[in-house]
Amino acid sequence: MNKKSSKVDQSKPRDHRELGQLLDLFSFHEVAPGAPFWHPKGMIIFRELEKYIREELDKMGYQEISTPIMVKKELFEQSGHWEHFRENMFWFANPADEKEVLTLKPMNCPESTFVYNSKIRSYKDLPLRLSEIGRLHRNERSGTLGGLLRVRQITMDDAHIYCRPDQIQHEIKLILGLIKKFYGSLGFKMEYDLSTKPDKSLGDVKIWKKAETALSLALKSERLKFNRKPKEGAFYGPKIDIEIEDSQSRKWQVATVQLDLVMLPKQFDVSYIDEKGKQQKPIVIHRAIFGSFERFIGILLEHTNGALPLWLSPVQAVVINVGAEHREYAKKIYELLKSKNIRAEEKTDNETVGKRIRNAEIQKIPYVLVVGEKEMANKTVNVRHYKRSQLGELEIEKLLTQIKSEIETKKI
Repeated sequence: MNKKSSKVDQSKPRDHRELGQLLDLFSFHEVAPGAPFWHPKGMIIFRELEKYIREELDKMGYQEISTPIMVKKELFEQSGHWEHFRENMFWFANPADEKEVLTLKPMNCPESTFVYNSKIRSYKDLPLRLSEIGRLHRNERSGTLGGLLRVRQITMDDAHIYCRPDQIQHEIKLILGLIKKFYGSLGFKMEYDLSTKPDKSLGDVKIWKKAETALSLALKSERLKFNRKPKEGAFYGPKIDIEIEDSQSRKWQVATVQLDLVMLPKQFDVSYIDEKGKQQKPIVIHRAIFGSFERFIGILLEHTNGALPLWLSPVQAVVINVGAEHREYAKKIYELLKSKNIRAEEKTDNETVGKRIRNAEIQKIPYVLVVGEKEMANKTVNVRHYKRSQLGELEIEKLLTQIKSEIETKKI
């Protein structure tokens, strides 16, 4: 990250829960332990991340699906999650039929197979990249809950890629490229871990060795150094986990790429017709870029101390008039910013200019635009930036071009 120049950005690092309250992003309440209440400004961050990932996945040929949140437990008995993950699931007997046990899904994996199996698939249909921004629920113990970093209600940018064996390397390369692009653009350092077969797992050793080799080759072909983590894979396959290092030198596991040769292909009878007319089992790649929206936003808030990149900032610019006679001009600037889809506010309070500027800095607003007699006469604005400090007097069109460029290029 760039060295911070303002007093606000040089302040002591804060916990993301404190930042969430300070910036009016989210709150937690006793009635919903482990689940945040997102405020309007927090939802802007959420929606911008959704927009980003959807745009990237559209370019890569993903197709978005949505599957039910509540399903019968038989689904997870079939997948193996009921045996391996039950203690982390919310489940209950149907009051209208106690023989029926329902669960809130803790992951999207099994349900994607119903979309895949909705029709016969040919080798020509593969790779089939199915993405889902899904709401999940996991029964985390009360003592482990911690703001956005450990929640019971999770929003995951999930995807399942059904592909032929000869397509594995290319698909993993595309995923790793997206991960590097996203985290690199935010200034994070990345580390890669290859997690192998755990003691409790599905499938035989030969299948696992084959999958582990495929992931290893993908990392090596991208010239990425990685650490091996024996016995830390998912119960259905090995995985690549990506760790990022934040501005406080802390490491966080975020994105994941999991290779599934067993659970979805075999447990759910997933197949495709090859070029010889024979049925074959596809490989399924499970992957998430953010990990979860909640946890990632918590990490990012602490990484930036609340001074988010412009494209993610709930308020991107604030207009401050010097005197009452400059209010009309300030309003015109504000309306021009809004017309260009720049998230803006105008502060015409009966407070001193200095106090209004200080409040904007506390709120981590990237651009503070002050207008007075000189600016009104010259049709300009006086600009302060939360990382680059005082930028001085700028023509309005030049400023608009600068802001739009910074948003579009996702600069940090």
